Amino acid sequence: MSANIKVMLVDDHAVVRMGFKLLLESDQAIQVIAEAESGEQAIKLYQEHRPDVVVMDITMPGIGGLEAIDRIRAKDEHARILVLSAHEDSVHPKRVLNAGAMGYLTKRSAAEELIKAIHTVAGGKMYLEANVAQQMAIQQISGQQNPVDVLSDREFEVFMALAKGKTTNEIADILSLSPRTVGTHLYNIKQKLNASNSAEIALIAMRSGLIDP
Repeated sequence: MSANIKVMLVDDHAVVRMGFKLLLESDQAIQVIAEAESGEQAIKLYQEHRPDVVVMDITMPGIGGLEAIDRIRAKDEHARILVLSAHEDSVHPKRVLNAGAMGYLTKRSAAEELIKAIHTVAGGKMYLEANVAQQMAIQQISGQQNPVDVLSDREFEVFMALAKGKTTNEIADILSLSPRTVGTHLYNIKQKLNASNSAEIALIAMRSGLIDP
């Protein structure tokens, strides 16, 4: 086993971070050296601590995980980021891997799998949870193009918030954007997806397996 794998945990819930820290440090080879509660903080702490692996949630207030991955990778292209998310669809993993993350696990995966994933990513290899990899492979083989693939990362985050019934002002607060900027994203989303209102956006999200019916 490798000596110390220095890990930074990024999740906006302190209780979740505490649970994962206890879990990870049950492995002698892993040491949690930093914790961040937002994408903004993750970028700052990454610069300070230079962890071997970043274990990051992507659904957080502020700039969110996708943007944080982009920015950390822009500063250090060798950054090793493992996404640990509640999303079990094939769209989110595709996005985070495109952004440069090296792995994707859902939060319901077993403790041993998370530890194994951290060792794998620390060694410079990709790690995908089996059922997520299977979904992505099936989608690729069948040649299905998901309609939301055309959205930029920022538009995708606004799209997800809209699909969950958030208002423009609520989205502006969550993503630290001005309502006007959210309005622009909303206009672009509707154009790209050929949707005329929030109900149609929610329907597209359901059909894509992004939210429960």
